[in-house]
Amino acid sequence: MSVMLQEVNDDNMASENNRLTGQLLGWYDVHARTLPWRTKGRETSDPYRVWLSEIMLQQTTVAAVGRYFAAFTTRWPTVADLAQAGLDDILREWAGLGYYARARNLHACAKAVVADHGGRFPDTEEVLLTLPGIGPYTAAAIAAIAFDRSVAAVDGNVERVMSRLRAIETPLPGAKPEIRAGTLELVPKRRPGDFAQALMDLGATICTPKNPDCLICPWIRACRARELGIAEALPVKAPKKQRPIRTASIFWAERSDGAVLMRRREEKGLLGGMLEFPSSGWATGKNNIDLPPPYVSGWVSTQEQVEHTFTHFHLVLQVQRTDEVFDELPAHDGDWRWITRQEMAVEALPTVMKKIAVAMLGTDVFRKPAL
Repeated sequence: MSVMLQEVNDDNMASENNRLTGQLLGWYDVHARTLPWRTKGRETSDPYRVWLSEIMLQQTTVAAVGRYFAAFTTRWPTVADLAQAGLDDILREWAGLGYYARARNLHACAKAVVADHGGRFPDTEEVLLTLPGIGPYTAAAIAAIAFDRSVAAVDGNVERVMSRLRAIETPLPGAKPEIRAGTLELVPKRRPGDFAQALMDLGATICTPKNPDCLICPWIRACRARELGIAEALPVKAPKKQRPIRTASIFWAERSDGAVLMRRREEKGLLGGMLEFPSSGWATGKNNIDLPPPYVSGWVSTQEQVEHTFTHFHLVLQVQRTDEVFDELPAHDGDWRWITRQEMAVEALPTVMKKIAVAMLGTDVFRKPAL
């Protein structure tokens, strides 16, 4: 191919990309979702609110996040306020959102922004990536939305939209580099933040996983997957591995006044830093490590079996209980405490622990009273 022909092709591609970008931004100007963390019109986005919303939205729906975002920004309106907060208070406000490592990273990130960056979020992907809990997508989203950096913010919605627009049939995650490169080609120098949010909105409201509403899509004529009749088949995902099953015993020790024995998990690892009912360990098969129960004798197996699915495994818990408990805490190392039902109701307990409490208490102490 001659140099001149290559230049013509490049110009044509650039012109097509500009046209697609203009169509999407035009659609977004009319149909943008109203979200509590978004600014109106051309107002500058607050990096703190952008960051907070993006961390909350990981593995969670927009509908679920709204009240948590309002609670956090009311109680801690700035990153400095959040940095000064106690981790237990943050975990309590976070309770119900799941994936609690996000809450711990949220606190660590806020403290790092204050300590290392004077309370101001860095404005580039590279530096944002050095902060706790911020990965490639979140760094790009903050850089684009809060600082108008021309970067490609690629989440699940964007992967779906771009896979269909370009008819990318390579299974994920292998297709990620191609999707990212294709997205970056479309990012404009002006309004990159709006472009990032427009792509997210398009995937969330029109280019949905099932039954995409192609007839009202601004990219209807450019979409290769629609032209080929394979839109709903994209993106292609590699087959999921079957989750292994792990089993363990839960030790339920209830004092005469109704208080229940709990301990705080180590800071690192799954459910790090959160309260739990003592257990025998969550391994399986030959790897099962039986930790000793908190008291020596009197344990009786109950009929209560609690199941919970984590990202990488399914957990089956058999509850054992004892009436032979005393006021003193166990001699084993660890942060042990007696928790009353009233205290339990307001503690930031992980969902699996709430399931155990409901099963053993026979009532949902965590249910919010009707207004």
